[in-house]
Amino acid sequence: MDLIKIMNDVRDGTIAPEEAAIMIRKEPFEDLGYAKVDHHRVLRQGVAEIIYGEGKTCEQILGIIEALRKDTACILITRLDREHALRIMDELQDAEYHETAGVCIVGHPPAPSGNGYIAVVSGGTSDARVAEEAALSAEALGNRVERVYDAGVAGLHRLLANLDTIMGAEVVIAVAGMEGALASVIGGLVAVPVIAVPTSVGYGASFEGLSALLTMLNSCANGISVVNIDNGFGAGYIAGMINHAGEPR
Repeated sequence: MDLIKIMNDVRDGTIAPEEAAIMIRKEPFEDLGYAKVDHHRVLRQGVAEIIYGEGKTCEQILGIIEALRKDTACILITRLDREHALRIMDELQDAEYHETAGVCIVGHPPAPSGNGYIAVVSGGTSDARVAEEAALSAEALGNRVERVYDAGVAGLHRLLANLDTIMGAEVVIAVAGMEGALASVIGGLVAVPVIAVPTSVGYGASFEGLSALLTMLNSCANGISVVNIDNGFGAGYIAGMINHAGEPR
């Protein structure tokens, strides 16, 4: 719902204040039966509701997309498998699927804005799924993203060769599995916030990302925050908020 348009319509006399009040009251959410689509989220948070695709049918996802089109020109779907994505792309010409990340973007992302850019750095190629989820999420929310992939601490020269890109960012997302040391190394090199994303990549004692999570939580470097295991979307969202800090809401 475009609250500014409604207010302008009241000012211009196009609609009565009483009518505008009813329009605002009746649309905080839309009950589809299987989902309650939050139309006021964009008013509260500046970003429309994101669709978590895993566990939903194609029909449910398409129904939620149709409802969300009232609020935004760009809809982000995370954790979407290829089978569901192909069906959605058959139905919607403006849907684009990124299989590595399991992310589908419907519509047109806003032009990049913010205070600078976000650097997404991954430890290894196996972390690309989560790193790309973070990068695509940030881009869909109107951020410029620079990617530095396969630059883990096992070959530190790869990271050091990209220091200009990493140190020039407004915020850095560090994505790594195994022992998760990448975030600590980056945290000791940059003067901006670092969002650490542990991944479930690794052998048995990595405990599907728990080892990396604990390493990142126990980092001796300052300025590091940590999201949940494999939560690339969460990191991209927070990074976008940091990159747009200070802008009018």
